[in-house]
Amino acid sequence: MLDAFEEILISSGERTATLDATAKTADVSKGGLLYHFASKDDLTAGMIERLKHLVDEDLADMSRAPDGPVAYYVRTSVMENAPLDRALIAVSRLAQGGSSAAGDALRETRSSWADAIRPQVRDQASLDLVLLVGDGLYFNNSLDVNGPDRLVPRDRELSALVELVVRATS
Repeated sequence: MLDAFEEILISSGERTATLDATAKTADVSKGGLLYHFASKDDLTAGMIERLKHLVDEDLADMSRAPDGPVAYYVRTSVMENAPLDRALIAVSRLAQGGSSAAGDALRETRSSWADAIRPQVRDQASLDLVLLVGDGLYFNNSLDVNGPDRLVPRDRELSALVELVVRATS
């Protein structure tokens, strides 16, 4: 059911992600949906919990990354339909629709990533650089999906960018 809610949020936006639409997309009765999620607020809370779980997994992967948290963060800012990517988009749509809980969850996500990266960089400006490069890669990757121009570096170019950011911030 959360998958259906997420899909509607991503494809059509927060306003169309109703209980009826979610039940239909999930191929369950509305009563079946209401048994698990009594309201849209409950679905929103479930989506936020999914994001938090995926962020926790990402932070664990970041801490184990052989090339370090900075390189991991920059490299993985180019996501394509990964579960974390989908959860981020869905929760962003909820925040854009006015959910303060979703906005709080997105701020907590960014703060968690910053906390993991901070010990690896020399100062606040370096931390800002890492986070903003990641934001730019993520944003431009979303524009790059069906466009004629390459907006984000790939392969060797991405590796070169990662190395540059690591050198500039360590």
